[in-house]
Amino acid sequence: MRLFHFSDDPTISRFEPRPVVVPSQRAPGFDWLNGPLVWAIDDWHQPMYLFPRDCPRILIWRLETSTPEDIRRFWDGRDSRMIAHIEWRWLERWRSGVLHRYELPAAAFEALEAGMWVAREPVEPIGLETLTDLPAALAAADCELRVMTSLRPLKGVWDTSVHASGIRLRNAADWA
Repeated sequence: MRLFHFSDDPTISRFEPRPVVVPSQRAPGFDWLNGPLVWAIDDWHQPMYLFPRDCPRILIWRLETSTPEDIRRFWDGRDSRMIAHIEWRWLERWRSGVLHRYELPAAAFEALEAGMWVAREPVEPIGLETLTDLPAALAAADCELRVMTSLRPLKGVWDTSVHASGIRLRNAADWA
């Protein structure tokens, strides 16, 4: 299995555990996830991070338990494995963005959910690739991009039978 960390900094030689910038409400016993950690994403889920860091986005994918109705509703006959939603105001920053994808040693990490992994100790990358064409990288990952005026119409997606991951939604134009 391959694990990655995405950054706009191409000079990281060692990832030091650090707390999250904006702590999340965690289930009892999981407050440690707001503490000092190194975060990584697995290969299958990496389309979630093929965006500028602060870009608000919602990605969805089918589950074995997804209903035919929800699949029709969201995929509308298309067959991409994932769909990413961003706001129009972020489109040009995404198109012109550059990211650095660090590969990290899987043995240093423990699994969470939705492809997320954490390490409690410093981690040295084992590879680095600069991504200069984010649209091509997203397409190569079989992830369809949908651009919206607002992400707000997707607020109910978490109540459907598909998996939804929202990232940096505090930066969305009218999310609150």
